[in-house]
Amino acid sequence: MRFLATLLAASAAALFTSCQRGDKPAGGSSAAQGPGARPVTINVATATTGGAYYPIGNAIAQVWNDKVPGVKASAQATNGTPHNLQLMAKKDAEIAIAQTGVCYQAVNGEGTYKDQGKQTYFRAMTHLYPNVMQWVVRKDAPVKGLADLKGKRIVPGPQNSATEINSREMLSLLDLDYRTKGDLKADYLDYSQAAEQLKNRQTDAIQIAGGVPTSAVLDVMTTGEGRLLSLPDDYIRKLVAKYPWYFPYTIPANSYRGQDADVKTVAVANILIVREDLAEPLVHDMVAALYDNAAALSAAHAAMKAFKLEDGMKGIRGVVELHAGAARYFQEKGIAR
Repeated sequence: MRFLATLLAASAAALFTSCQRGDKPAGGSSAAQGPGARPVTINVATATTGGAYYPIGNAIAQVWNDKVPGVKASAQATNGTPHNLQLMAKKDAEIAIAQTGVCYQAVNGEGTYKDQGKQTYFRAMTHLYPNVMQWVVRKDAPVKGLADLKGKRIVPGPQNSATEINSREMLSLLDLDYRTKGDLKADYLDYSQAAEQLKNRQTDAIQIAGGVPTSAVLDVMTTGEGRLLSLPDDYIRKLVAKYPWYFPYTIPANSYRGQDADVKTVAVANILIVREDLAEPLVHDMVAALYDNAAALSAAHAAMKAFKLEDGMKGIRGVVELHAGAARYFQEKGIAR
């Protein structure tokens, strides 16, 4: 009987020690937990399937599945950055691709997040690539600039998506507002639907924010139904002054069929963000895997050819705090925090 009591006590102590070590899923320990450990489930929130976020998110998830032991990752199509932040707040996503402008507003409780207050549950992992604002108009539409869109039909992006917020910000500089003033007619559609709308002559212009090339823009330009608007230098200067997360960007000639000249526009940084409560070793290993397998990411989408270690914190400083795991990785690589 005494032996049985001793055995039970020893078993209880071992169980307590095991619980103290905590073989936890996402957020509890490093991904490399050893044979038989429970996989760490990682949901990567992206955007609509017609843009660059979704294929890039799938490629990122595949790298982690292949290269980070114990990780089981998958990509989810969403309505973009604001939706991604909602999913992360509810712990329905661990990681997301996001625009820095929306992240800035969320962290500081400004703009779209004025009523919600500061969002403190996420951190940055790394810069990915520039998110380019691409205004495409019907080839025969009498539109030479954004100001000419007054009274026209446009697709600014899915409602309350990052792209739609970009459209609002860009048009506000010209005192155009489709939500409160109604001086444009907006149809809130995803990228693939927007492309179809333009090809079917059911809208005059669409706004696509994404890497170059973006499949929805390729679709329209390949049919010969669209043309890209080039923005004036003085407009770009004013926009950047008002919304400093934008920066000038040139879409090189021949990036799309029928585009025989450079197109001047703006871009924001696309970054990878992570829930604040994910474990430091896990995030470190996932960032390392991305840079060790950068070729696989660039093969998945041309936009990721801009994915370089030296740009790892581009668009992050002054916007959102870096996760401790990512910070350690960049410090190891000599990239100042």
